[in-house]
Amino acid sequence: MPSPLRDASIALIKATIPALAEHGITITQTMYARLFQNREIAALFNQSHQSNGMQSEALAGAILAYAHNIDNLAVLGPAVERIAAKHVGAHILPEHYHFVAEALLGAISDVLGDAATPEILDAWGEAYWFLANVLIKREKDLREAAARAEGGWTGWRPFIVADKIRESDCITSFILRPADGGPVLWHQPGQYLTITLSPAGIPPMKRNYTISCAPNGKYYRLTVKREASGGGASAFLHDQMSVGDTLLATPPAGDFVLPETQMRPVILVSAGVGLTPMVSMAESLAARHCPVPVHFIHCTPNSKTHAMGAALNALAERHKDRMTVTTFYSRPLATDEQGVAYDQQGRITAQWLTVWLAAHIPLMDADLYLCGPHSFLHDMLTGLDAAGVPAERINHELFGPTISLQAA
Repeated sequence: MPSPLRDASIALIKATIPALAEHGITITQTMYARLFQNREIAALFNQSHQSNGMQSEALAGAILAYAHNIDNLAVLGPAVERIAAKHVGAHILPEHYHFVAEALLGAISDVLGDAATPEILDAWGEAYWFLANVLIKREKDLREAAARAEGGWTGWRPFIVADKIRESDCITSFILRPADGGPVLWHQPGQYLTITLSPAGIPPMKRNYTISCAPNGKYYRLTVKREASGGGASAFLHDQMSVGDTLLATPPAGDFVLPETQMRPVILVSAGVGLTPMVSMAESLAARHCPVPVHFIHCTPNSKTHAMGAALNALAERHKDRMTVTTFYSRPLATDEQGVAYDQQGRITAQWLTVWLAAHIPLMDADLYLCGPHSFLHDMLTGLDAAGVPAERINHELFGPTISLQAA
């Protein structure tokens, strides 16, 4: 679609692209520093993404991509959808947007100095508010749809930890039931919950965790890895959250999901705790009695880190006419017997996957879902692209901030 911005504004924004490419991360770091002076606004954000610089980098990439596409905004549609879903999850409301506008324009002025002329700041203000209004409208639609649906709600809803299940040495599942005893919104397999934890003596912590069960209308299951740093939300959940405790959650969100009707074979490929959306997808496909073949391929270091393996193998056994599980151990223990505890030694590679597909399913006839760490996704996506797998057949999710607009 043609840009609704003035031609003069488009020209000024495009003129700032070299400066954004050079100073983008400094601008976003400065923006967040300005923004978080307001404690109420800071509380809206997942601060774990701030401490390692991921969010500043992601936003810098998004702003640069927005500038590159300012005269061709149609390509940004999928990214807008993802950002709107994240905002609904974080309960960001229309009245919060002006704080971001002030912080962003102030940061551009601080970092670019005299180069940030009043005309350039006006052009970026126009561009910001155009995108903000698109997001505000979409977020309103998403909230209203969630509120209308059976078991739906808006804002923060209290949930009780009904069960706590140790899945491995580093991964634990939490069964969450609504404190009001009512039903819950049926999530789309692959979606996540945004939760708020309130440890004593420190500010509340907001985190996104994938729902790891099939939709059921009664409860959600979150399966959480204890982070190596040993602190933060994952440690609080593992060490201090007990059965009967309460946390808050917004409705399920996210666009890394199975379609309602699956027509092609499904290949679910994950590494580490990236298996959580895949478990939800596998359980959902089984519950739907979906007739297509489903192949669950997962990599983890060894039996001590292997989560939900027995349940998945049992699920595959019950549906052995159309479901298989293949497990890789990258660092098996001496007691881990190949062919019993795991199937393949090493890591999943795109080369292995394309060879496996060639022997089982025509390469172009399946839908692939990938989830895991950045290095895993980078290697898989690069290798599958080189093998000629069409991009539209590959769906992927990276836990943490994503450079959505840049990807678009």
